[in-house]
Amino acid sequence: MSEQSPPEDARAEYADALPGYADALPEYAERVLDVAERIPPGRVMTYGDVAEWLEEGGPRQVGRVMALYGGTVPWWRVVRADGVLLPGHELRALAHYRTEGTPLKQAGSSTEGHLPRLDMRRARWDGGAGAEGHT
Repeated sequence: MSEQSPPEDARAEYADALPGYADALPEYAERVLDVAERIPPGRVMTYGDVAEWLEEGGPRQVGRVMALYGGTVPWWRVVRADGVLLPGHELRALAHYRTEGTPLKQAGSSTEGHLPRLDMRRARWDGGAGAEGHT
């Protein structure tokens, strides 16, 4: 399967967000996006956390799904384990984090770009409260 021709079982609601992919969203991608939608505002899960939650795939597979289809969900809530903001999307993500009150660690003056990181100890969500429907 190429990136240009996803499977035929995609959810119709993604048609506007994914030009050219109106009829296609793989089942695994649906499951990843569903987890991303469950993460409460102000909290995050790592790519590995999502894979562990689903009991399928790994961080790279989740990252691939988010790269291809994540624009339809709160993508900024699925993050790297080290708390570094998503390269190329740092300012958009930071705006969402500040709006939602996501815990951040201020960057040191020697940090490139002086961008904060996520405070993973405080921001990480384990899928507990509100996690009904866990597979």
